[in-house]
Amino acid sequence: MDTIATLHHSRTALPSEALRPSGQRGFVGRLVRVVKSLARWIDHLLERRRGRLALLEMTDDQLKDIGLSRCDAHREGIRHFWE
Repeated sequence: MDTIATLHHSRTALPSEALRPSGQRGFVGRLVRVVKSLARWIDHLLERRRGRLALLEMTDDQLKDIGLSRCDAHREGIRHFWE
């Protein structure tokens, strides 16, 4: 195996992320993880919505290139961002 392939990047734990003797993270560490997870989920929902709105702006030829009809694009484009 290649030496470079065996290297792993690891980041140094911040004091707020340091493990307690029991192996559990503190409240702040857990809160940061939850907030980051929530931010990623919201970003995913917004990206999905942007993609659906882009379908509504495509011409019939562009939709044909990706195998969708105008009706399919409209049906997908009007869906709510959480669906």
